Amino acid sequence: MISRRIAPRCLAVVLAAAAAAVLPVATASAEPVPPASGAEAELVPGVAPGPGYQPWQIDTPDQALPPRVYEPGEEEDAVEPRGAVAGTYDLVEFVPLADAVARVACTRSAGPHQRQVERWLKRTVDGKQSAGDCKAIRAFQVKEKIKPAIGFAGPVTWARMQLLSARKNPNAAKKCPVRSYRVACVDLTRQLTWVQQGEKVVYGPVPMRSGRAGYRTRAGWHTVYWRHKNHVSTLYNQPMPYSQFFSGGQAFHAVYGSIFTTVGSMGCVNLRLGDARKLWGVLKKGDRVYVWGHRPGT
Repeated sequence: MISRRIAPRCLAVVLAAAAAAVLPVATASAEPVPPASGAEAELVPGVAPGPGYQPWQIDTPDQALPPRVYEPGEEEDAVEPRGAVAGTYDLVEFVPLADAVARVACTRSAGPHQRQVERWLKRTVDGKQSAGDCKAIRAFQVKEKIKPAIGFAGPVTWARMQLLSARKNPNAAKKCPVRSYRVACVDLTRQLTWVQQGEKVVYGPVPMRSGRAGYRTRAGWHTVYWRHKNHVSTLYNQPMPYSQFFSGGQAFHAVYGSIFTTVGSMGCVNLRLGDARKLWGVLKKGDRVYVWGHRPGT
């Protein structure tokens, strides 16, 4: 019998082998990928990978060093980055391996965000999974198109709840400084970003993925110093659509893979393609960026 502790690592080997067949090899300068930490390290994607959803693609095309800055010509700037494959940004929950294999209808396992999810759904907050909890969580997952809808209080379900709570007023806690000029707000704790001018939100909030342990997105004030619509990473030779650099090699940019993974980026603020495209039309060179908080698990 294979223990649950070892099994996820076995699955990771299978996924890594699959990745080797479809992903370009990173350059020699690429750093090894640290594993996820905490309770989420034992979880796996709850549905099999499809053409657009690749859970092994956790090495996003980020840069450790500032890019070579130049002025793109009109011909280059006129090219729009390619679209993402259908299903790329599906909300796929991470669940215990046993549940994924058995394809359970309603899990008995308490998730890593059990208490937060119980509180959000106005259930009894005890951190224990009950039949009623599972039914309520499952109903939310069905409504929000989270797969698999088995009632597991995982990171994707909790991220979706945080986004819904933040839509009306993402800066309710006043964590992002209010200024007369545009400020791109990056909330590492909730994994959300938006742009505000004064107290008016002019973009977002939208979900994002920030830097993992060892490659954290740098906190504090920054300035958008270079924008490159069709940027390609010099480290991974991978596209970084709609890149807007604000701190050395760290930038807002889209990725052609799920941003809902338990492992963070290599420092950049990863966005879905549509969100990155809209942000491109909102921010300008010289706009300010404010980063705060702490990504869960880092």
